[in-house]
Amino acid sequence: MKIMDIGKRKTSVIVDVAIFFLIAIFLTGTLTYVFETLQADTSVTKQTELYATEIASEVKLAMQEYPAYPWLLQYWYTHSDTMDIEYDALMDGKSKTAGKCRTFLQRHPDLQLNYLDEEQCKALPAEDQQLYAEIIYSWLLTRVDEIKASYHVDYLFCVISEEPFQKQFFLYSAAQPGAVRGTGSDEAYVVGKTVEVSESQMVGMRNATQNNKNLANAGDYVDYYEYIDSFDGHDVFIGLTYGLAELRGTIAVRTRTGTQLAIILQVVLALICLVMIIAFLVRPIKKMQRSIRAYSETKDSAAACADLEQIRLRNELGQLSEDVADLTKEIDTYTNHIMKITSEKERIETELDLARQIQASMLPSSFPPYPDRNEFLIYASMDPAKEVGGDFYDFQLIDDDHLCMVIADVSGKGIPAALFMMASKIILSNYAKAGKSPAQILMEANDDISTNNKLEMFVTVWLGILEISTGKLTAANAGHEYPVLKRPDGGFELIKDKHGFVIGGMEGMKYTEYEMQLEPGAKLFLYTDGVPEATNAGNELFGTDRMITALNEGAGEDPEQILRHVRSAVDEFVRDAEQFDDLTMLCIEYNGPTSYN
Repeated sequence: MKIMDIGKRKTSVIVDVAIFFLIAIFLTGTLTYVFETLQADTSVTKQTELYATEIASEVKLAMQEYPAYPWLLQYWYTHSDTMDIEYDALMDGKSKTAGKCRTFLQRHPDLQLNYLDEEQCKALPAEDQQLYAEIIYSWLLTRVDEIKASYHVDYLFCVISEEPFQKQFFLYSAAQPGAVRGTGSDEAYVVGKTVEVSESQMVGMRNATQNNKNLANAGDYVDYYEYIDSFDGHDVFIGLTYGLAELRGTIAVRTRTGTQLAIILQVVLALICLVMIIAFLVRPIKKMQRSIRAYSETKDSAAACADLEQIRLRNELGQLSEDVADLTKEIDTYTNHIMKITSEKERIETELDLARQIQASMLPSSFPPYPDRNEFLIYASMDPAKEVGGDFYDFQLIDDDHLCMVIADVSGKGIPAALFMMASKIILSNYAKAGKSPAQILMEANDDISTNNKLEMFVTVWLGILEISTGKLTAANAGHEYPVLKRPDGGFELIKDKHGFVIGGMEGMKYTEYEMQLEPGAKLFLYTDGVPEATNAGNELFGTDRMITALNEGAGEDPEQILRHVRSAVDEFVRDAEQFDDLTMLCIEYNGPTSYN
């Protein structure tokens, strides 16, 4: 078998592996970038929410430091247009708010500004209520600015919802340092400023009343609301605004940078892997390939094994090289064994062919055998299932007026049957030449064969002696198939004669003779069981009925044509199925004594 030349391939294993690595790197890089981007965005959202919660909680605590904060919320909402607010109060004693503190404490020396509760506030005169509300507002606003600055949020505010979640009323707000609270887009809203609520803010405020916190994502900005309190049907929220554009941009840059670095590292790792694959996989495989190809051309197992032994790897490839070396040795041994077997087989086939020729030479094979005798026509054939067979036929003139005919079937097949067949034929022929009757011939042949039959083989025999001048046929049957007779005015039919025991089975057996009268034009057909027991592919037997039918279809032909017709019918029935038994047939046509010379 020719081994495929792998070197003629358009690509090599290492190229295929390199392509695989490139595809894998591209896919993993793309998936990593997408995954990291999504994870970063989710992480930003979660961190923003946690951050916003912390800021809102701190602002809420700053408000709740004042026990009167519920009253303050309502007061700021209802009196925002009359309040005198100092938005950038400096806690140095010189600010307007510091002056208001001194005035308030002079009027109410027994009160502490940080600890007034709602009832105490309501008990104050209206002028002092406003003074107190303005002081606390300025203090709280300063604290909110500090919280905003420390957390670096874009916008921090407190609103009251109006017309449920449609508008928001600003109580206070904190912007970038130096920003003036007013109505500009870059300015922080002052107390009393009312603005429309966007759809995302509306959802955020509504959810905040249920969840106590909510992020409202509006593109590059995120609004966060936390519910504080409510009065007269108005909900109060602390809100924050985050600008995410810059943060997301930074994350995107870092994600791309990280992905690129990961791809570079993967490429380096892939190159290292490729080098290792070449050194520890491809090169040993190529070396094995060269050794195998060299062995296929030279059949030199010693050289191939020497090359394979150079692959010293303590892994599967090393084991594979050892296995290939062992295989080449086994192939050599097997090849030598096959050559011996082939030589022996050729010798046996030659001897079998010689045995076949010897066996065939022992059977009458020249037809017509007696060209100067017109009283009868006789024809016979034997087709062995193997090189040699166990069936045989024979016929001979004992004298000018007596023709002895024999057809027999030895048990078994092949050379043992052929040897037993030749011995049986010789014994039967010798007794027939001695002028004995059919029964005596079978009896004495049985005794001779049974005496030294260590292999316990046997043979079925039909033997008949035809008196040519009268057409009287005397016959005896030793366990053989029934003969088939065609009378001049009829068709072929079985003659169910009496069977004796097979020849070689047991000494001292007796055999019964019977007579048949052959009229001129009669035909006698003899055969072995290979004819009716011929089997087709469906394991169906040819059978006696099909044999009789075939005989009758050619009944008008001479003996040779009759045998050819039967064989053709058997072949048509069997078709491609294997022949399991010998096919032996003999046919004689009796013409009568009138033709005797």
